Amino acid sequence: MTSHTATLTTLQAKKLRDLLVRLNFEFVEKEYTLYAAKKGKLQVSVYTKGPKVLLQGKDTRDFIEFHLEPEILGEARLGYEEIHNPKMFQPHFGIDESGKGDYLGPLVIAGAYTDSTIAKSLQNEGIMDSKRIASPERIRALAKIIRETPGLHHHVICLPPLRYNKLYQEFGNLNRLLAWGHVSVIETLLQLVPTCTHALSDQFAKEFVLNKALAAKKINITLEQRTKAESDIAVAAASILARERFIDWMDKTSTSSGIKLPLGASPSVITAAKKIIDTHGQDSLEKVAKLHFKSTNEVLGKIL
Repeated sequence: MTSHTATLTTLQAKKLRDLLVRLNFEFVEKEYTLYAAKKGKLQVSVYTKGPKVLLQGKDTRDFIEFHLEPEILGEARLGYEEIHNPKMFQPHFGIDESGKGDYLGPLVIAGAYTDSTIAKSLQNEGIMDSKRIASPERIRALAKIIRETPGLHHHVICLPPLRYNKLYQEFGNLNRLLAWGHVSVIETLLQLVPTCTHALSDQFAKEFVLNKALAAKKINITLEQRTKAESDIAVAAASILARERFIDWMDKTSTSSGIKLPLGASPSVITAAKKIIDTHGQDSLEKVAKLHFKSTNEVLGKIL
């Protein structure tokens, strides 16, 4: 085992920091973390979101068994995952998306099928929610592992801005568009694994929105929405596959347009969108941006 994640309470995060100090870990700066430290063949990162701890390195298992579980978590979890979270090891599809909150770039929706054997294999490889992985290289490395995992079926839908903007006008609502995308991924996965009866995604819409999308395609499957569903291995795998496709599109389009396309919806994104228009004309905006975002008014200089 070279990677492991665990959810912490605020108090546990503080206790872990104190423990790392006592063990003479060297603290380092790292984005999106409360703190990060390293010693020997182990890196410890405690992320603000959660908070959650990420352990990486060859000493991961020893640190879990001798320090994290007995001194911080107060219970033995390693090796007992199927007892604590049995649903994660049952056959199901995990669905997640990337690019939903980014003004520039596509919306990508991905799905992955896992069962007990596949989930354990991915867990040992350190598969986790892509939103907590800052490095594009790491995203691509994990995506390769996911695609090459025996028995794992996956499907990815990429909606470039031109297609996205057209669909958004047709649906008139982002949640309905997302529901259509999730169900479309499930429809393809069911052709690969017709015996699968359950799917899981992060919470994003009312139950009736998803049920309506399922009924429209005459799909009979239990689709569960859950907050923080990315803690599920199948959803985490889907998030990585979606993120890989998103960053690939952004890199390719940045190269072809000659303008670096930033992530998110920050001032630098507005600046890049204006450069796209200055360089390639106003019609080019719909090819790189999600036009229903309020950012479009700022880019075009319109008053809300």
